Amino acid sequence: MPLAFLGSLLLSMVAISGSVIVGRDAAFYLNIAEQVVEHGPGVAQAQFDWPWFAILLAATNWLLGLPLEQAAYLWCALLMAGTCALMVAIIERRLAVSGYWACLVVLSVPAFNQFRYDIIREFGFWFFSILALGLALRWLERGDWRSAAWLQAAIIAAALFRLEAVFLLPVVSLCLLPKLNTREAWGRLLQINILPMVGILTVLIRAMSGGEAHAARIAYYASLLTPHSLLARFDAIAGAFTQAALQEYARGDAYVMVFFGLVALIVSKFLYLCGPFALPFLYPASWLAVGDYWRRLRPFAYAWLLYFCILLLFVVQLGFINSRYISFLNLLSVPLLTMMLVSFFRRFPRYSKIFVALALVIMMANVVSLGAKKTHYLEASAWLSHNTQPSDAIYYDDSRVAYYAGRGYPTTMPTREQLLAEEGKSAKRFRYFVISAKENDPLLERWLTSQGKRVLSKFANRKGETLLIVGD
Repeated sequence: MPLAFLGSLLLSMVAISGSVIVGRDAAFYLNIAEQVVEHGPGVAQAQFDWPWFAILLAATNWLLGLPLEQAAYLWCALLMAGTCALMVAIIERRLAVSGYWACLVVLSVPAFNQFRYDIIREFGFWFFSILALGLALRWLERGDWRSAAWLQAAIIAAALFRLEAVFLLPVVSLCLLPKLNTREAWGRLLQINILPMVGILTVLIRAMSGGEAHAARIAYYASLLTPHSLLARFDAIAGAFTQAALQEYARGDAYVMVFFGLVALIVSKFLYLCGPFALPFLYPASWLAVGDYWRRLRPFAYAWLLYFCILLLFVVQLGFINSRYISFLNLLSVPLLTMMLVSFFRRFPRYSKIFVALALVIMMANVVSLGAKKTHYLEASAWLSHNTQPSDAIYYDDSRVAYYAGRGYPTTMPTREQLLAEEGKSAKRFRYFVISAKENDPLLERWLTSQGKRVLSKFANRKGETLLIVGD
């Protein structure tokens, strides 16, 4: 456990040391935190409907005097290290597996380790979710009120980072299903649901009394789960697929093909993000570990299945999925991957050293980037700081330039396609434009001519990625 914690901190330090600029989400949270520091926590809700991470950063700045970016990196590194340590502790205690193998897996799987350089809410979501699942295992053994209270507190803490963490409540309840014919199980069900029921009642009372209670975020999640909305969206996808690839009389098959296609999409991304740790899935005997995973870590197994369903709903409703969302599936499967790996190398011990070396290479590849740094963002930001006024209306293709120029983080910009549209109506309200494009781009050239604009300056990194600053 200490090895996992310290190793994780070291990897995060390596990843952060190679970063030049923060990610888009990071700049967004840091800008909100800046506003909270300057004007108080009341402004956070106007900026974002789930601002708790940004408020945490502002509070850290106020208490410790740390710059916001350093505070954010510190929290993310500590939360990630805590997640890794918790996972190793759970594996060592619940499974007959060496902690060294668990350390190797949890510190190497690309799915979640590739984000060590970033400032994202997922770190808090991951830590408190794994903590909640570990507490769920203890509560299922003891069944006392104190364990239930700590478990629910961990879920609430996870939900403050990402609201979807509330899915862990039904996960714990599902673990009681085999015993629901007993009075003890119903008592435990009350233990684990009394706090959520009080919370829901409080939210309803505040909503009826006119309080916001972060209604926008809750309403958004509720809209994604509405059966009518979900079926309508799925029908639209199947209809579009029929028109694009099938004959009209095959429309009935389109529903089946779309459903299993989306399932296959999530599974394939899950396996891809496992990296070389997906290798044991090819060995049939390794699948025996699934039974142990289900029996000994049932909350993890239920969480994996339920979160898979959430991802399926997400991809249907929003039409995309990315590695950051899927990564929690991989995190939940770390105990299973560890058991399968150990089983595999018991059968093929001579390959274990080669695999360990490969895992160490993957571990470093997750945190060391040899690609070109986005230094041109900092150069463009410096130019804007010296050559424009805060009152100037400026379009940002990437709002991180505004963040580093000390101009906040604009969130209502038109897209690049809308900006370069033939009429150019959206361009009239801006004096300067910061656009990611090459100077000889035909579409950009036509737009510059039609708008009477010219390139005032340009900045490029060693890869040739370019930011153009356009004005009169």
